[in-house]
Amino acid sequence: MLEELLQLDEDFFLYLNGLGTKNWDNFFQFVSNKFSAIPLYLFLLILSFRKYGTKKTLVLLFTVALLITVTDQLGNFFKYGVARLRPCHDPEIAPYMRLVKSYCGGKFGYFSAHASNSFALAVFFGSILKSSVRYLGVFLVLWAALVAYSRVYIGVHFPLDILTGAFIGSLFGWLFVKLFIFALRKFSL
Repeated sequence: MLEELLQLDEDFFLYLNGLGTKNWDNFFQFVSNKFSAIPLYLFLLILSFRKYGTKKTLVLLFTVALLITVTDQLGNFFKYGVARLRPCHDPEIAPYMRLVKSYCGGKFGYFSAHASNSFALAVFFGSILKSSVRYLGVFLVLWAALVAYSRVYIGVHFPLDILTGAFIGSLFGWLFVKLFIFALRKFSL
């Protein structure tokens, strides 16, 4: 059963990765770059400051830093614990795929920390700022999905890597919303 699932994952990866064209390569490399979202993060920080003020925004920043640390390090723990090769390091897959960027990344890829981090932030900010901007949560989830898909597009993650990362990130995003609300109530901020 597991072998069949992994084979489906590899086949689906080759299909999705093969849909790429030179015309879109730069766009998906840009989306996949963690620094490309800095304007979005600044926008979310401004919205947070306007809604919560200085003290609560500092608590929010601490919560977000802790959230990203947890999801990122959990991704590393799983990568080395599961030890599933990235598609670009897998000798059975690599000859048939498109590697868009020159650097493949670390040897292992299960699960995608990019997907986990982006979905964690999408769920977190989509929840705590839902009254500030209409459809912000929908936009953030679409942004996170685009970031996650970019990892398949450029050839560094299988679809199962990003689906697991999206699930874990969403779960921790929700948990940290609860933690943030608890902290605000506990410290009467």
